[in-house]
Amino acid sequence: MSLAEGESEAEPAAPPAAVPDHPAYQQILTIFADTGQPLRARDLCQALDLPIASKNTENIRSKLKRLVSRGILIETEPGLFAQPRP
Repeated sequence: MSLAEGESEAEPAAPPAAVPDHPAYQQILTIFADTGQPLRARDLCQALDLPIASKNTENIRSKLKRLVSRGILIETEPGLFAQPRP
């Protein structure tokens, strides 16, 4: 009996999600790691010392949505983002 006959077909492991190269994404993920709690775009603007202006919050929100689409973050409720639980 060969090994292939006794093994079940398992799904191949998905490759880890690639974080975009821009330094802002690294800063965002560092803040999530440091706080360990869900955050809103406005919270991240404050943590990044950005003025609370609609252009800044929308810019951060679009980055958060991109991280969600790549499976790096999750949106637990509309506008509230968190790291997925292992």
